[in-house]
Amino acid sequence: MARKISKNLAKARAAVEPRPYLLNDAVPLIQKVKFAKFDENVDLTLRLGVDTRHADQMVRGTVILPHGLGKTKTVAVISTAENQRIAQEAGADIVGGEELVERIQKESWTDFDALIATPDMMRSIGRLGKVLGPRGLMPNPKTGTVTTDVAAAVKEIKAGKVEFRADKTALVHVPVGKSSFEPQKLIDNAMTVITSVVKAKPAAAKGKYVKGIYMSSTMGPGIEIDQAVVDVAGKA
Repeated sequence: MARKISKNLAKARAAVEPRPYLLNDAVPLIQKVKFAKFDENVDLTLRLGVDTRHADQMVRGTVILPHGLGKTKTVAVISTAENQRIAQEAGADIVGGEELVERIQKESWTDFDALIATPDMMRSIGRLGKVLGPRGLMPNPKTGTVTTDVAAAVKEIKAGKVEFRADKTALVHVPVGKSSFEPQKLIDNAMTVITSVVKAKPAAAKGKYVKGIYMSSTMGPGIEIDQAVVDVAGKA
């Protein structure tokens, strides 16, 4: 049986033509067809021509959005005492050491958006893989969340740093702001993400790298983005 959709979603879908849109046209359209009563997230999805079963074709990285995400992330830091003080001064919301590791392990507690750790704490944090891994919260040197410079890491995340990673189906999902943003801010954020993903192309990737780009709000229909942005991103 076909899934029944709401009248609002049907109306929104009808307003989107089945064709690729220039990014400058897609963003205003997303905002025009918005029907939810809350301030929706706007997400970007890229379909890549990679096989993530092979380590040398994994696509992963971080990017600082020029206009942030429209919300302040809750940042936790696990480190020794001196770095805890530095992290607090930099704006970390939660700081701790072994006691924080135990709380996460025993209670599966994850009331934070990002977790930063110093290298000397990673042996203890390794026990938290089953809790943090599925939620995408495990600290990793490649994303800058395992570092000795906790102050810089905290400030970057608070400024709008986001992580991107290709999943098992070679899709990359990244938030780029809120539907209430000025159109140009969403365009700038989206171009920043696209440029970063394009530059993260693995040397082992063969054939067409970016096979499709789509943009949508939380409740709204997906809009295909014209591939011209890939050429622009490649020259940035």
